[in-house]
Amino acid sequence: MSTRSEHWQNVYTTKGERDVSWFQAGSKRSLALIRDAAPDSTASIIDVGGGASSLAGELLEAGYRDLSVLDISRAALERAKSALRDMSGKIEWMVADITRWQPPRRWNVWHDRAVFHFLTAAQDQDAYIRALDVGTAPGAAVVISTFALDGPEKCSGLPVERYSAQTLAARLGPAFQLVREECEDHHTPGGAVQKFSYAMLRKI
Repeated sequence: MSTRSEHWQNVYTTKGERDVSWFQAGSKRSLALIRDAAPDSTASIIDVGGGASSLAGELLEAGYRDLSVLDISRAALERAKSALRDMSGKIEWMVADITRWQPPRRWNVWHDRAVFHFLTAAQDQDAYIRALDVGTAPGAAVVISTFALDGPEKCSGLPVERYSAQTLAARLGPAFQLVREECEDHHTPGGAVQKFSYAMLRKI
């Protein structure tokens, strides 16, 4: 098991739901961006680094049915599945390190809240971008949130790479065109405020 895998498995086996800074009671902004990008409920959606997030359940409630969640931590996915109970069987759950993963299909929407910014090595970023390219077809929507340029320099004890929507689009490359950007002040369970940048892109 890689060091990255061990780190996140340890986080989700030792910390409670509200003991992690990225906890959200609901995924309002992500859900709104996905619904704007793909209003047709037949759209296929993958949540990369979905962890124990409530987004998959919220997408089910919104009527989407072709849903996949990928995370490096099996414990995180088991927590999410437990929260959804019988509804969890409607979702495809995948345990994988995004930098070593070969997408088995293409999705209409690729969503990532705070995975890409943990990839600080160029080779890991390149591996992510290759997976993104393979896992999306032309016209697909890509919704990625990262720490903003004035956001935290570390999270969960790990360094991060901070982005604006423009610098993120530049890093992803010319195959992905920036179409929308938003900012968010995320209030952590501990009372801190973290600056996030959201980018919606279209694959050309």
